[in-house]
Amino acid sequence: MEHRRIDELMTRDVVSVRLDTPFKEIARTLADHGVSAVPVLDDMGHAAGLVSEADLLRKAANRSDLSGRTPLPHLEAWERARAEGCSAAEIMSAPVVCAHPGWTVVEAARLMAVQNVKRLPVVDETDRLLGIVSRSDLLRVFLRRDEAIRDEISHDVLAGTLGFAPAAVTADVKEGQVSLHGTVEDSRLIPVIVRLCASVDGVVSVSEDLKHPVDHAGRAVPAENGMAS
Repeated sequence: MEHRRIDELMTRDVVSVRLDTPFKEIARTLADHGVSAVPVLDDMGHAAGLVSEADLLRKAANRSDLSGRTPLPHLEAWERARAEGCSAAEIMSAPVVCAHPGWTVVEAARLMAVQNVKRLPVVDETDRLLGIVSRSDLLRVFLRRDEAIRDEISHDVLAGTLGFAPAAVTADVKEGQVSLHGTVEDSRLIPVIVRLCASVDGVVSVSEDLKHPVDHAGRAVPAENGMAS
């Protein structure tokens, strides 16, 4: 059971600009390619920064508005300097937060959340740009078919990792929502089963109706066909 890797989801044909690319050319590049941000590369093809629509809009927001309907935003010194910039090197956000191709969807999603960024340039060990991955790319794992999710849970999680016999615990999947049914020998396994199933790419939620048999005195008894031999 493995999460999808970034190199399976990233865009490889990346639109980029150079450090000396002028402001208006950056704006045209974003518009012509229908993207909201582009990596900025140095002369060696390394990711030096990132320029987004937000970086460009800072220049417009910093201009005087004769109508007086909206106040001039307060900008820190570094923000004002970038608002007055005319090239990618002067406007870009740097250093850029990057991912590596071998990372999993989970690793990339956590980094995006911690750094509060919408996309990650993907670089090799020398920081040479290989691709870019966005929030929408990571969300593609939720487009997996229910059948594919069910097969991975049944074969990789329940049988492969936990060693359950095919009839012991079964999984139904509808719109990414997993329902587990069956019997387990030890009730302490239930949260483990749920956690492992929830970690499968494309799973939205996991509910369980897993029984733990007991005898008339309340003592646990082995469940028939509980674990594969």
